[in-house]
Amino acid sequence: MRIGAVVLAAGGSSRLGQPKQLLQHRDQSFVRRMAETALAAGCSPVAVVIGPEQEKIKIALRRLPARVLPNDSWQHGIGTSVRAGVAVLQDCDALLFLACDQPHVETAVICRLIARQQETQKPMVASAYSGTLGVPAMFSRTCFKELLALSDQEGAKALLMARPNDVATIDFPEGAIDIDTPTDWQRFTSNR
Repeated sequence: MRIGAVVLAAGGSSRLGQPKQLLQHRDQSFVRRMAETALAAGCSPVAVVIGPEQEKIKIALRRLPARVLPNDSWQHGIGTSVRAGVAVLQDCDALLFLACDQPHVETAVICRLIARQQETQKPMVASAYSGTLGVPAMFSRTCFKELLALSDQEGAKALLMARPNDVATIDFPEGAIDIDTPTDWQRFTSNR
């Protein structure tokens, strides 16, 4: 089974006031760390969808065997990035979607998602946290058409919510921690 990964890193980080993709965690930028995590879990190919700060993010990803996908429509919403990733990796059997701002995603989490899909044979596997489902999440090829049909404002979560009987889950409470604001970043850095 060929499992590709799409790292969603095209947001403008407006609430944070600086590019979250370039925040440093364990001596690496968030975006590089997430791409390396997907590669270490055996995902191939790995595509990183980027929006603003393209040159700086490309430098952060230098010498990684990951495909950088500039998304010039990033301001229109997350759906533009999801569609960009699916369009380029349609030859995969499944795609794993990752957000670059979830610092607790490790290789083991990705491997758990993959194992859960193989165990259940469900077309979607999502992370469960804070009473909801979200990324990291894995979608089989049977979902690609629906992912490509998402509106600009819809992320892959819309598909998870629309077809709950087709979703297997893993518990990942740390998935609730993402970095959107200076307060989030301050809280995260003071706890590590």
